[in-house]
Amino acid sequence: MIKYLIIDDEHIAHDIIKGYCDMLPNLEFKANCYDAIEAIGYLNKHDDVDLIFLDLNMPKLKGFEFLKTLKSPPKVIVTTAYREFAIEGYELNVVDYLLKPFSFERFLSAINKVTASITNTTKKERKGNIEPEEQSFFLKQNNSHIQVDLDDILFIEASGNYTKVVTTNDTITIREKISDTIQLLSNNDFIQVHKSFAVSKKHIKSIEGNRIYIEDYTVPIGKLFKISVNQLFK
Repeated sequence: MIKYLIIDDEHIAHDIIKGYCDMLPNLEFKANCYDAIEAIGYLNKHDDVDLIFLDLNMPKLKGFEFLKTLKSPPKVIVTTAYREFAIEGYELNVVDYLLKPFSFERFLSAINKVTASITNTTKKERKGNIEPEEQSFFLKQNNSHIQVDLDDILFIEASGNYTKVVTTNDTITIREKISDTIQLLSNNDFIQVHKSFAVSKKHIKSIEGNRIYIEDYTVPIGKLFKISVNQLFK
């Protein structure tokens, strides 16, 4: 569960963001703050915030000025009407930069990045034989948003500007390039084996020559990716 805080001086912005968040089961609302000073006070008393939705143009203290005061900030998604501050935002390691007004689809893309980032960080921090928490995220197919468990994905396949996500019981076609889809997947769990394919390591049944066999599927290995595949044997 991702616990979030909204920092924005406009009430309507709070309503829109919380409305979007309420549509997703992995987000838990913590508080509304209408300026950065109020947010600092909240964060000083609570250390369980995982994600901040941060406006930039606020009274008393601007968004990025506030962010620079935090020693160990949570994940941050910037929500602003000002395009010109995007570069500074990424220099401050914000996860995503949403320009108002933003659609639910664009919002969902940002949340998926946060989910992937938090999961990868958790994996690095875990030691011993403790199993990592299951990761799931939403994929948009036509007018539907489908929740997919990372462990259920067998492989993904490029199809022009679309990507097919093949799971243990379904095939989901999304309007995303394969390079963008790969960013949602953990590098430790998936490997790109062809310019048009990336596969789940745990679901590989066998590798023979330039072919990978996963359940009833056969996935080709591209020449440029052969070295990476061979690393699986070491």
